[in-house]
Amino acid sequence: MALWGLEAVPVTVEVDVASGFPSYTVVGLPDAAVNESRDRVRAAIKNAGLPFPQGRVVINLAPADLKKEGPRFDLPIALGLLAAQGVISPESLQAYWIAGELGLGGTLRPVTGAVNMALKARETGPKKMLLPPGAAEEAALASGVEVYAPKDLEATVAFLRGEATLSPALPENGGDDAPEHPDFADLKGQAKARRAAEIAAAGFHHLLMSGSPGSGKTMIARRLPGILPPLDPEAAMEVLRIRSAAGFSPRGLPQRPPFRSPHHTVSDAGLIGGGAVPKPGEVSLAHRGVLFLDELPEFSRKALEVLRQPLEDGVVTISRARAAFTFPARFLLVAAMNPCPCGFYGDPERSCTCSPHQIRRYRGKVSGPLLDRFDLVVEVPRLTAEELTRAPDGEASEPIRTRVAEARARMIARQGKPNGLLSPGELKSVLDLTPAARALLSAAAKKLLLTGRAYDRILRVARTIADLSGSDPIEEAHLAEALTYRQTAAFYAP
Repeated sequence: MALWGLEAVPVTVEVDVASGFPSYTVVGLPDAAVNESRDRVRAAIKNAGLPFPQGRVVINLAPADLKKEGPRFDLPIALGLLAAQGVISPESLQAYWIAGELGLGGTLRPVTGAVNMALKARETGPKKMLLPPGAAEEAALASGVEVYAPKDLEATVAFLRGEATLSPALPENGGDDAPEHPDFADLKGQAKARRAAEIAAAGFHHLLMSGSPGSGKTMIARRLPGILPPLDPEAAMEVLRIRSAAGFSPRGLPQRPPFRSPHHTVSDAGLIGGGAVPKPGEVSLAHRGVLFLDELPEFSRKALEVLRQPLEDGVVTISRARAAFTFPARFLLVAAMNPCPCGFYGDPERSCTCSPHQIRRYRGKVSGPLLDRFDLVVEVPRLTAEELTRAPDGEASEPIRTRVAEARARMIARQGKPNGLLSPGELKSVLDLTPAARALLSAAAKKLLLTGRAYDRILRVARTIADLSGSDPIEEAHLAEALTYRQTAAFYAP
């Protein structure tokens, strides 16, 4: 199978061996890695003690209009050449999907997208696969498919000829390969930013933190995934498919939400996804988890603007001349920035050296439409020396995670998804504002000149705050707290 985005596409490998001047040709839109397979395959077959045809060899990879990438076709090509010479029966190949890279000595090496291929095999049949060790254990995570993992070309031939037996590979049981997230107990002070992180985790609300260097913005962002609920089986399989297609080698079904923190020099394609045959970018690798953008204004304006579509739709669509590729990208965006270029605007102890023009230009790198998509915007002030030495340790992640899980369970029971993912129509059906809350909302909409998107986002945050407190109606206090996180109107004024 070829990997086309996240989808595995069946490819038929046809081998023709004829008499004549020795030649070796691969057709069917192969890339450089596929073309180079002829040297790997020739060496692997000879070093395994098997015959290599001496005449004219043509390898066709069908369908011919589908771009073929990578070394995954080495093993099918080698087996096709051996079948064409009668070393193995062509019929023995019909029961399996086959993929694998060959070393010069005939050893088999893993390929990307193993679980994607297994899901396609389960869907279309036959439900048996021959894959290299490593890739086979990953593919076995897709139940309902038998995956066999011969160690080299010689063992593969013996298995197909019935001279040796192999047991089906077992699913990788190495556990989640994502690192443990640090604990909120390490963070002192910052009660409002902690509260905003808890609300963001419970309702899947996008969070922007602004504050002086060293105030704790990055600490909060790196601890936020640790209070998110674990992935359910469906979400875990989605994350696994993306990681596998991107070239990672997962050790098992992921349990913890992913956390991605690309550097601000990341390219547009690296952030969103791309390539001749597009691969998932950082926004897709953060699917069902957290995408953290530190030093937000330092990212290129173009890269930030392309975030707007996946933030709204939860998917990324990349169009090419031959096809359009769609990758899932339902991530929680957490961003951090300084209030000005020097970082000390508004600091009570250190003076800012920036002019008002420099501050406006710096903050203007984050466009209004992107800023409007953050549900929570909070100031994270730098702690004083007294606060650092005397402030008690903060609340640990475990009780916060418990509150988040209880609030998320209320949302799932009520509407089947977190509040931050509700459409405008779905939001209306779960709103129950008290008269005092309605009056406050009306006054705030006039005073803050709220856009329609900002209006809905305030209501989503208020709904999450009510869920965290265990309240069915949205009360005035819930809405008032939600409004304190809406600082976009004054964001550009130094």
